[in-house]
Amino acid sequence: MIDVQRLRVLRAVAEHGSFNQAAMALRLTPSAVSQHVAALERSLGAQVVARSTRGVTLTRAGQIMVGAAESVAAELEHAQQQVDQLSTGRTQLTVATFTSGGRLLLPAALTRLMAAHPRTVLHIREGEPEDTLPLVRQGAVDLALAYHFDGPLPVGPGPASGLEWTPLLEDPLHVVLPETHRLAARDLLDLAELAADPWVLGCLKTESYLRRYAERAGFDPEVRGTTSDYFFARSLVAAGMGISLIPSIALTPEIPGLRTVPVRPPGPIRHIGVAAIRRSDRPHVTTLIQALREQARQQP
Repeated sequence: MIDVQRLRVLRAVAEHGSFNQAAMALRLTPSAVSQHVAALERSLGAQVVARSTRGVTLTRAGQIMVGAAESVAAELEHAQQQVDQLSTGRTQLTVATFTSGGRLLLPAALTRLMAAHPRTVLHIREGEPEDTLPLVRQGAVDLALAYHFDGPLPVGPGPASGLEWTPLLEDPLHVVLPETHRLAARDLLDLAELAADPWVLGCLKTESYLRRYAERAGFDPEVRGTTSDYFFARSLVAAGMGISLIPSIALTPEIPGLRTVPVRPPGPIRHIGVAAIRRSDRPHVTTLIQALREQARQQP
């Protein structure tokens, strides 16, 4: 029989990358963490972490067990919610979202949800996909409105088999220029035409994405600023600091003095969707996902 507490400890080790940091998070001693992991390895007959002077990394067996640990945590959280619902008659629903997607899709979808399930108690958590998707797997969040570029979903360590991804819409990135820019009158732009321009960007992931596309176009972009807010990035463009690459759903409200130009296909695109644990007995989650799909279909 696998001890649930040992799984919890292994999950903390995987999250923090060291026994010491996991011990601090769990309020245990590093020795206790090490003993839990060693006991788990003995019970499994397999090594779950590889130890080195730089910390610890999961073995393949460890990755499997962390996936199991997250599934167990999610099931226990779901069971607690069901027990709470029995005593209160109300269902708790926690939704995670990134800022621009939440602003566009969530309000109308939540209105539909509350009309269908008026006794639902909603909680909203804002965060980036690399933070919120692991929370879905752990059961701390019921579903997450998230996005990814042309790589895999950022779900964290372990297999992603328990996570179901429902695509909602594609969100192409556009070049934002001052209206006085030499190319502002164009209907389409190749990134290669902007090789000499400085850039200000709305998030670190957009910067890494720009650099990949710029490398394909044969240049190394000069990035003069990276913010955590697309509106701020566009404001810096209006102030003359450079140009930007902004997802289409983050182009409002308009800022005077700017021009937005699509990138010639195949251009950079964000893929927006919703992630939830595969489970058939969650009508509130099913209703909200359907409402998000309907809201996404209404977008131009």
